[in-house]
Amino acid sequence: MAFEELEPRPVPGAALKTLVREDLDPYGVEELEERISALEGEIERVRAALHKKRDRKNAADALFSFGKEE
Repeated sequence: MAFEELEPRPVPGAALKTLVREDLDPYGVEELEERISALEGEIERVRAALHKKRDRKNAADALFSFGKEE
């Protein structure tokens, strides 16, 4: 058994929960601006993933509802 198999899997959303609880007081202005920039980049990445998933779901819904009468 590989060592990696023994490590617990990360819990989805755990990193975000840790991030939002972090004390921001020790950060300076530039560090906070960098943090905002990084978070905005992450928001765009999440939006792109969401858009892709919605497109796939819509395509699957269209495929499997083909010929069904409503």
